[in-house]
Amino acid sequence: MLGLDEIIQTIRMIQDENLDIRTITMGISLCDCVDPDPDTLCRKIYDKITGQAGRLVEVGGQIEREYGIPIVNKRIAVTPLALVAGGQDPEIYLALGRTLDRAARDVGVNFIGGFSALVHKGFTQSDRALIEAIPAVLAGTERVCASVNVATTKAGINMDAVYLMGRVIKKTAARTADRDGIGCAKLVVFANAPEDNPFMAGAFHGVGEPECVLNVGVSGPGVVKNAVTRLPDADLGTLAEQVKKMAFKVTRMGELVGREAARRLGVPFGIVDLSLAPTPAVGDSVAEIIEAMGVEVCGAPGTTAALALLNDAVKKGGAMASSYVGGLSGAFIPVSEDAGMTRAVESGGLGLDKLEAMTAVCSVGIDMVVLPGDTIAETIAALIADEIAIGVINHKTTAVRLIPVPGKKEGDFVEFGGLLGRSPVMAVNRFGAAGFVRRGGRIPAPVSSLNN
Repeated sequence: MLGLDEIIQTIRMIQDENLDIRTITMGISLCDCVDPDPDTLCRKIYDKITGQAGRLVEVGGQIEREYGIPIVNKRIAVTPLALVAGGQDPEIYLALGRTLDRAARDVGVNFIGGFSALVHKGFTQSDRALIEAIPAVLAGTERVCASVNVATTKAGINMDAVYLMGRVIKKTAARTADRDGIGCAKLVVFANAPEDNPFMAGAFHGVGEPECVLNVGVSGPGVVKNAVTRLPDADLGTLAEQVKKMAFKVTRMGELVGREAARRLGVPFGIVDLSLAPTPAVGDSVAEIIEAMGVEVCGAPGTTAALALLNDAVKKGGAMASSYVGGLSGAFIPVSEDAGMTRAVESGGLGLDKLEAMTAVCSVGIDMVVLPGDTIAETIAALIADEIAIGVINHKTTAVRLIPVPGKKEGDFVEFGGLLGRSPVMAVNRFGAAGFVRRGGRIPAPVSSLNN
């Protein structure tokens, strides 16, 4: 249980430092919804989601009021649809996407993840059909999020899938051109995707998960920044220890809320994902933590080392606080969603190459990066391949959310609004890799994976 001092500190962190529960996400298995008749399949999926998650928003609201802890989002993740809809005609996927959207709307959640495929070693017919449907589904729905896992450390990188995703991202941007390509913000390309991730847009309910489970995602960049700011003369080891202590407290709060929500909903508690997930709000920035450590601008020399310290300390603090830390857990660096990252790009301190280097030590990857609208599919695929390779070689999850905005060029600004924020269009290397990407095939797994 939380002691009195911890309760008082938590109240202060909520009131003054933007601490919140970023999401409670219910994972729901759809494996028992499989049916050869497409109409029956859609009905079973809708009934299963609304039946399991019907009280999710209500319970989240109750806990917010009773505990005084903000729960920003209530979300749902489901079994990857490519697994559930195997054998169906390709036309069914648009109907499935609309079914997910309707179910999410009717239970009141803001996003539902799981319009997903796992193709790290190859495609099934169902995988291909789902991936081809992504642009239409993301353009025609409000709440549906899609993800595709194209690589694992064990399997290597499916470059056919990487190239296909480059083309899918371009099509999705074109389909939502009137909204600055916003559909791409709901699409993630993964390496080593976790099965219990509560954060969107990459959440799905893995096949190793229970029938239904409640996962919680906690975020506290403001808390960590203030802790670092209070120690202006401390050495880096002392800073790491302080970050670890803050992560411990935040994780304890997250587990308390997650377990209580799970109890009231009558489902198992899953994991706490302690990720420093920034928002555009002032003081809620991972970039500002790095700058508070003494780096002049996020992206300057020293940035990667500072981020490595931060990510490691967050993970250690979370592991001390809970036996059920999972998901992504670490530091997110989404450019448009972090006001400090946006300023760093605008000032010229942070470019795409440095951002890629930073992803080697953060908990996700190249996230919410806005590209010129004329960036070709092959270049997008090459950017994905570079990022995915970092994940495969380093035995970690990496992810890519790229948004090539139609009609925009380097230096223009794009306003997405809300948690998605705003961002300048980032410069892309003018030299290409089309010949490399078009070779296709699989990049073999690293030799280190053979010993695991």
